[in-house]
Amino acid sequence: MSKPLLLVLGDQLSLSLATLRHAPDNAVVALCEVAEEASYVPHHSHKLGLFFAAMRHFAYQLRQQGFEVHYSNLDDADNCHSLIGEAERLARLYGCDEIRVTRPGEWRLYEAMLNRQTAELPWQLHEDDRFFTTPDDFSQWAEGRKQLRLEYFYREQRKRTGLLMEDGKPMGGQWNFDHDNREPIKGDLAFPAPPRHHYEKMTQAAFDAVERHFPDHMGDLATFNWPVTRRQALTDLRHFLDHCLADFGRYQDAISESADFLFHSRLSAALNIGLLSPQEVCRAAEQRYLDGEAPINAVEGFIRQILGWREYVRGLYWTQMPDYKRRNSLGFERDLPSFYWDANTDMHCLKRAVEMTMDNGYAHHIQRLMVTGNFALLCGVKPEALCDWYLAVYIDACEWVELPNTLGMVLHADGGQMGSKPYCASGKYINKMSDHCQHCRYSPNQVTGEKACPFNSLYWHFLEQHRDTLQHNPRMKLIYGSLDRMASDKRTVIHQQAQQFLDQLETSPGYGQPHHTAGYTKETTS
Repeated sequence: MSKPLLLVLGDQLSLSLATLRHAPDNAVVALCEVAEEASYVPHHSHKLGLFFAAMRHFAYQLRQQGFEVHYSNLDDADNCHSLIGEAERLARLYGCDEIRVTRPGEWRLYEAMLNRQTAELPWQLHEDDRFFTTPDDFSQWAEGRKQLRLEYFYREQRKRTGLLMEDGKPMGGQWNFDHDNREPIKGDLAFPAPPRHHYEKMTQAAFDAVERHFPDHMGDLATFNWPVTRRQALTDLRHFLDHCLADFGRYQDAISESADFLFHSRLSAALNIGLLSPQEVCRAAEQRYLDGEAPINAVEGFIRQILGWREYVRGLYWTQMPDYKRRNSLGFERDLPSFYWDANTDMHCLKRAVEMTMDNGYAHHIQRLMVTGNFALLCGVKPEALCDWYLAVYIDACEWVELPNTLGMVLHADGGQMGSKPYCASGKYINKMSDHCQHCRYSPNQVTGEKACPFNSLYWHFLEQHRDTLQHNPRMKLIYGSLDRMASDKRTVIHQQAQQFLDQLETSPGYGQPHHTAGYTKETTS
């Protein structure tokens, strides 16, 4: 009788995992802390703390369920600190004749495991069916389509799941309510504080390991406040439903000077590592609408992020890799600005976005897209540099979700496969949606001069630089019309201002260590 080693990865902490559901009685379950996975990019200490603590708790839960479990600790003397190598070492140690694993969240691991399927100790890969869709489902949907647009994919998922549907039609009479979800913060609005979690000895031991092994990584675990168990994740879910969901929609694009989380759910990390399922979260939100406790615009907007966007980017990732990771359609070559690692900039919106990232391992989606992302786009930061940074610093950054969002949506480096136009904007957008500008030395109303917001000249400079690529895009027609009507001497001054700023912009290859390319070489992605 076959005796398998069941390798459970750090983002697979669910009892419903395919390999666990079909586990024979003689199986050995392995969870492995390995230095290779913790340091191929300099992951934020909160991210490492989350993974290691949640993995240790899950191992304990598995033992309580009757599984035989081996947990490889960072400090184990015989830990080889390579995921593939450690799994094969443990399989031999326990006399296993095969290794079973559910599809990982990164192509580099998936490819490495595929290459071991015919090894002396064979690997067997199972599909990860904890999502609403599989990569095969997405591939079938995408077949024959010229454009892979989220809206069409999302509508099909609504119909298929029945979420927010009634008699075959969308509840509320329309598919989305974006126009109701773009309000900035006005006046003294109180934001609910997230629950404070208590961390016992097992969690503290995981934190201690992170601090000892990765002392130079971004973040301070003294401010850590993320769920590391399913019970804590359910507490965060209930808090969101009770105190945030009703106001989430209209303020989901707003940015606050002082509030790190506003009405956002903070559930993406728990979802991505398996402490919550997307099905239960979406159904719970839908029920609040059905019970009259949250408006349709809030509930639909929230469900679209999970049922629509989350599933869409995962499908895109798995059907377009490995070539997707090498795309750079706008030819960007700049290294990452240095202040992305330390917040040392006098541009206040960027300073606050990076400070919140340093404090929490988190920034909400508009901060990522329209502040740090928009700036990187306008400056021409090369995709591998920005993708490495997002993967390193955000607690919810697994590559399947991070890469399409960063390379495709933020940098438009996939040539428009995800988005029909670049998400570029001047300082006026940030002034409209945030209260940052009143605290900044720069003015969003000035395009040139010493006090002009750098976003403004960079915006027009970006449009000039990429005219040949973008001017024929129907959604860019009005923007280029405005640029063409601008006096030539004004355009010259704007260009000079932007170029001077870019020439003085300090860049950095990495954070406290040589720059790692996270698998961008041809050998590891092809």
